[in-house]
Amino acid sequence: MNDHLQYLGLMAACLVLTLPLEFVLRARVYRRPLRLLVSLLPTVAVFVAWDVLGIIRDHWSYSPRFSSGLMIGPMPLEELVFFIVIPICGLLTYEAVGTVLDRVRPDRAGRGLLRRERVGAPRGTDHA
Repeated sequence: MNDHLQYLGLMAACLVLTLPLEFVLRARVYRRPLRLLVSLLPTVAVFVAWDVLGIIRDHWSYSPRFSSGLMIGPMPLEELVFFIVIPICGLLTYEAVGTVLDRVRPDRAGRGLLRRERVGAPRGTDHA
């Protein structure tokens, strides 16, 4: 793989490796896009602002050798992708762990942060 695509390749690998959590362990992160968006927006906004400020103040920079050259203002595309991909992988992992814990410890069913409704539960009986 070309050096300038390594970082994007790593981000793609993170998504591919955590994708089974959505289907095998029913993390239900991608199936609720509005909740995913609401979860991502504050994180992405804060970290993009922080990153842009750091770049403008010359606190850090990015090697052109390891980036695609596509820029969003002063920030490389890879940084924005990182701020989106890593929280998605974190949410998938968190929800998958919650699903596993719900299976082994029924007394905590439905207590996941994003898990407001349980699969198959009648409306109005979900636990938050």
